[in-house]
Amino acid sequence: MRISSVVAAASGVLALSALAVPAAHADERFGDTDITSVVVNDGRPVVVGTTERVVTVEVTATDPAGLQQVDATLYHGSYADQDATVPSSAACGPTTDTTTTCTLTFTLKPGIDPSDDSLAGTWSLSAYAISLDNDGVGLDNAATFPVQRDTQVTVDATPEPVKRGKILTVKGGVQHAGWATGAYTAAEAGRPVQLQFRAEGCHDYTTVKTVRTTANGTVSTTVRASSDGSYRWVYAGTADTAAAVSAADFVDVR
Repeated sequence: MRISSVVAAASGVLALSALAVPAAHADERFGDTDITSVVVNDGRPVVVGTTERVVTVEVTATDPAGLQQVDATLYHGSYADQDATVPSSAACGPTTDTTTTCTLTFTLKPGIDPSDDSLAGTWSLSAYAISLDNDGVGLDNAATFPVQRDTQVTVDATPEPVKRGKILTVKGGVQHAGWATGAYTAAEAGRPVQLQFRAEGCHDYTTVKTVRTTANGTVSTTVRASSDGSYRWVYAGTADTAAAVSAADFVDVR
């Protein structure tokens, strides 16, 4: 775990100075300090659009003497070869509690970290804890979690109103946040998108059919109008793009 030399010096633990060396790529433990739990973004994928995204991480650490400091870093790539690094806004501590859950915040800045769309996918978290009696633990890979590009989906059903039994055309589009450009761009061709329908007065949607995106991220299909109700497009997402649902487009069938 990369604990800064300043932190290591402040702890007064020469043994922990090994944790401050960037070349160290293995977990480090001294004494009975332990990190027992790490929860990133309440267990949900981290979805990043074109503006800054604040992420919360909870790190639970224990030591019979209490904790002097607990902190973590988010990174992409291997621990030895990181191509994006996001530090916390501030470390936790000190506390005399033998078990503490430290709530850390991180700010992901599209165009900086992550710098571009290639950094979507699996990220990791390194964490450390130093006790009041100068024990410590540093974990290179305490947790992994998905960081996804935000998705926007549109829908438009025409004509409106439509006569019962006539053909209704439902179009839409799928776009993802471009981290380097700061703008949303069309989804790749071939992404599956479900057209769903909910009859007026009903609670649940049903899937009508699955359509794949074109080269410019659009989808289009036709259905026969049978009753009043709402249509929407549903994108299930991928490892690097977030799931999303369009708004509902209500169609009056006469």
